[in-house]
Amino acid sequence: MLDSRKIPENEIRIVYVRSSGAGGQNVNKVSTKAQLHWNLAGSSIFDASEKAKLRAAFRNRLTNEGEVVLTASEQRTQSQNRETALEKLYRLIEHALTPQAKRIPTRPTWASMLRRRDSKKRRTQTKKLRKNLE
Repeated sequence: MLDSRKIPENEIRIVYVRSSGAGGQNVNKVSTKAQLHWNLAGSSIFDASEKAKLRAAFRNRLTNEGEVVLTASEQRTQSQNRETALEKLYRLIEHALTPQAKRIPTRPTWASMLRRRDSKKRRTQTKKLRKNLE
């Protein structure tokens, strides 16, 4: 998990709100949905280049103040949704900071080049037949 780095608890704020959707009376009276707020801009454990990568990865989840907002409402209790939200945050951070494997370009196979050529010939024939009908 994040090469043994952990986000300090004072940087993360969790607010509990009522979940939407089906669920019966429990949804109407218990605030179990966890909204995790993490100030990425003010975080002390990531350097500038890592923060830039994280900003790009979280671009749809960032507020104007530079705060990441994640929600979890899959479970029925606050504590389970809190853990789910934290796991989601760490998983997204780990994915964003994992270097992408460089693509090694390969040549097309002989058979695939022949298939491509044949399909082009068939397409040409189809168009030629249409042209003569006019």
